[in-house]
Amino acid sequence: MGIFFRKIDTAFRKKGATTYKIGFNMGDQLFAHSDNYTAFRNKPEEWGKFVKKFILEKKIDKIFLFGDCRYYQRIAREIAYKCNADVYVFEEGYLRPDYITLEKFGVNGFSKISRKVDFYKKLPDDETEKAQKAMQSKVKMVLSSSLYYGVSNIFYVKYPYYIHHRDFSAIKEFFYALRGVVGKVVYAFTEKKYTTLFTKTISKKYYFVPLQTHNDFQVLQHSNYRSIEKFIIEVLESFAHHAPKDTYLVFKHHPVDRGRKNYSFFIEEQAELLGIRKRIYAVHDVHLPSCLKNSLGTVTINSTVGLSAISYNIPTITLGDAIYDIKGLTNKGISLRKFWHQYKKPDAELYKKFRQYLIQTTQLNGSFYGRMPDELL
Repeated sequence: MGIFFRKIDTAFRKKGATTYKIGFNMGDQLFAHSDNYTAFRNKPEEWGKFVKKFILEKKIDKIFLFGDCRYYQRIAREIAYKCNADVYVFEEGYLRPDYITLEKFGVNGFSKISRKVDFYKKLPDDETEKAQKAMQSKVKMVLSSSLYYGVSNIFYVKYPYYIHHRDFSAIKEFFYALRGVVGKVVYAFTEKKYTTLFTKTISKKYYFVPLQTHNDFQVLQHSNYRSIEKFIIEVLESFAHHAPKDTYLVFKHHPVDRGRKNYSFFIEEQAELLGIRKRIYAVHDVHLPSCLKNSLGTVTINSTVGLSAISYNIPTITLGDAIYDIKGLTNKGISLRKFWHQYKKPDAELYKKFRQYLIQTTQLNGSFYGRMPDELL
C-alpha cells in the first residue's frame, strides 16, 4: 500500500510504541524503515513457525495486517490468536470513497460485526460527523504499485520463495495496466449510449449486477462460488426462468479487472443459449451511481456495491456472506428466484444506524493513497 504503513510505523513510534515490520519481497523492504525491518526469505511452509517465534520473542501484543485471507496474513492471524496477540486488519473501506476499514479480529466474512436487526434498532440516533474528502491520488497509487512490482521482480533472487496472491509479473501488470488505460478511453466513446438507456429508456425496468474481481477473496473465501463465471451463469439462468419478461439485466465489470478480464462475450454467449440475449447488457465504465439509482434491484455476491445500493434505497440481495446481509437491509431469507418479483426496499432507519455503527467502530476517514486518517496520526 505504498508508504501508508511506513507512515503508521512513524506515528506509532512517536507515541512510544516499539514496532517491527516483517517483509516478504523487495517491495515490502523498499517501503519500510530499515532499522526495524525483518525479512522473511524462507519457504512458505516455514512461515507459521517463524512468525510464532517472532511474536513470542519480541513480546508482540498487536499485529496489523492488510487483508486477512492471503496466505501469509491468514497464518499470521491464526498464530497471533494462539499467542494472545490482538489482530487488527486494514481493508478497503466498507463505505467508499472517503473511508478505509480497520477492524479488530478480521474483516468482511471474518468480521465480528453483529448481523442482528435488534442490535441496531436499539442504538441511539446519533448524527455521524460528515467525512472529509479522502483525497485519494490515482497517480500515487499507480506509482506505488509500479515501484512495488518493479523492484520485487528485479530483486526476486533476494526473496526466492515468496508467493503472491495473484500473478506477480511486473511485465504482465504493466501490460494489464496499459490495456486498461486503452479500454477506458475506448469505453468512454462506445458506452456513451448506455447513460441515456439506463437513466431514461429502461430506467426502473432492469436489475443491476456488479461483478467482483476474478481473484477477490470475498468471493473465494466468503461465498460458495469459485469463479465469477459460475455466479454469472446462476444469475442468468434464474433471470431467464423467473424474472418478469419485460425486464432487463445489466452486468457491470469491476474497474480493477479492466485490462485483465472481460466477461462480455461469455455473458452474451450464455444469454443466447437461454434465449434472453436482447434483454442482457454487459458494460464496463458506465457511471455506477446512475446504474444503481435507476435499477429495480441489485444482485451481488458480497460486493460493497451492495451497500451503496442500499444507501440509494434500492432492493438488494447477496448470494455470498456479506457484513450488511441483515434482514431489513437486504432481502435476506428470500431466494433469488423469488427476488425478481418479491423484492423489498431497505429500511432507511436501519441503514442509518448500521452505517453510523460502521463508521464509529470500523471506518477511518482517509485513504491508503491520500489523506491519512487523523486517528492514525
